[in-house]
Amino acid sequence: MKELRFPLRIVDGRRLAEPYRQALKPGALLADEEGRGRRLPRFFYEVDSKLTAEELELAPNFELHEFIQTDVREAAVLRGYPRYVPCALVLLAGALSIFRDKVGAKVYVAANGGYRSPGHQRSRAASTHCWGTAANVYQVGDELLDSPEKIEKYREIALQSLPHVNVRAYGHGPGFTDDHLHLDLGYVTVVPREAAGEEEWAREDAI
Repeated sequence: MKELRFPLRIVDGRRLAEPYRQALKPGALLADEEGRGRRLPRFFYEVDSKLTAEELELAPNFELHEFIQTDVREAAVLRGYPRYVPCALVLLAGALSIFRDKVGAKVYVAANGGYRSPGHQRSRAASTHCWGTAANVYQVGDELLDSPEKIEKYREIALQSLPHVNVRAYGHGPGFTDDHLHLDLGYVTVVPREAAGEEEWAREDAI
């Protein structure tokens, strides 16, 4: 039997051209809201075209394009193709697939509510969106998440089905949400088996 392989090429962000490195900041430290250092992803999947993004299913019922819808607030170099997304994005898709099974309806991720690079104008502090591990869900089935009751309803379902995931409560200001459901896996980085070794990076840093 022929072995099935994930079709996206793995890229070491430190090897990309300078405009991409400036936008993605691979391996750089960002401070979170409490001043703690969080290291950005180094490894990315290369998305070669819009067609690939639309056709590739990351997890049941979720295609890649649903997580990379951005507007002019994204860094200019990342609005076209090829585009680079953190490898941990596949874990986010898997978590949302579980959530979709639980709610029994289509789950809609907002524009700018999936992966956002550190160069995105809405990226503040060490936003988990920059790790590809956060999603803002604005609609479930026919229900817009535009009220405290609806947000809390689906928050409770998410907490029950995904106990390892952070789900923000309804409210105003930092750490809360009032017009979508925010779910995130935290500061997760994924190093694929085929990726370069850490010892190579250590030698480069020593130079």
